[in-house]
Amino acid sequence: MMFPYVVAALVSGAHFSALAQPLEGNPLRGREIATKLCSSCHHVLPMTIPDKADPPSFQSIANLPSTTGIALNAFLHSSHKNMPNLILAPADSNDVIAYIL
Repeated sequence: MMFPYVVAALVSGAHFSALAQPLEGNPLRGREIATKLCSSCHHVLPMTIPDKADPPSFQSIANLPSTTGIALNAFLHSSHKNMPNLILAPADSNDVIAYIL
């Protein structure tokens, strides 16, 4: 009788643990890094007016339901045709991710 409740608890617990990702980086330092390296193309600072979709602002990236620390880490460590090939140290990458999140 308890089995369905145990399964439901495990499934919902796994879902929330994936969403609750610890922030390993320093968001203030991430803001500094992003301002230096990303602001020539992206709106890095929070905006009060909507921005164009290409390239997206950091705020619009943060607002996407698919944006997680894992997804951002994968994105930052792969090449993209419309972005420069930036190579960030792991600590810098964690800081930028913490800022975006």
